[in-house]
Amino acid sequence: MQAEFGRDRVLSEAGVSRETASRLDVYVEQLRRWQTVKNLVGPATLDEVWTRHIADALQLAALAPDATRWLDLGSGAGIPGLILALAGHGRPGFQVDLIESNARKCAFLLESARLTSAPARVHNVRIEDAIGSQTGVEIVCARALAPLTQLLAWTEPLLKTGTVALFPKGRDVQSELTEAAQRWRFVYDLVPSRTDSDARIVRVTALSRVDS
Repeated sequence: MQAEFGRDRVLSEAGVSRETASRLDVYVEQLRRWQTVKNLVGPATLDEVWTRHIADALQLAALAPDATRWLDLGSGAGIPGLILALAGHGRPGFQVDLIESNARKCAFLLESARLTSAPARVHNVRIEDAIGSQTGVEIVCARALAPLTQLLAWTEPLLKTGTVALFPKGRDVQSELTEAAQRWRFVYDLVPSRTDSDARIVRVTALSRVDS
């Protein structure tokens, strides 16, 4: 009952359509089924999948409502990339590219995208090998993947050409910003997270190297 309440509250706050809600239900069903053999998310968080994972992803969509080309790095269980794709289903030209080096996780992403008709493309490749081939990306995102310094290094080619980055971070965000500033000059703002009062979303709009 609590999980159902969480689902209804998250969907209501996000304002998604009934069709999108149904697709998210299929995704959650797949996540629970695959979790038993793939360990896609922390086991303790599975009971809070709506409030812990889906709401966390949907808040990114609200920060870039007009964007149609997204790139999700280290997609894992599809959080946030596949959820973003489901939220954008039906919008002309909408597409999310999911970058994941783990073949087993890619199998989950491919099957879930197929069952939900998500406008997503799954790339079983390392991030370093994928960035150079990505063009037209409006938003790049990554959740629980790497420190900010590393994320900026990976996304430098995109951020220098107009792509905006959205990186959800936890309570250590200030220390990550301080560390990143030793290597990078970047224009950013911090957006309060809707799902965790201690968390912030780092939105980066410009980037250059300190020694450039």
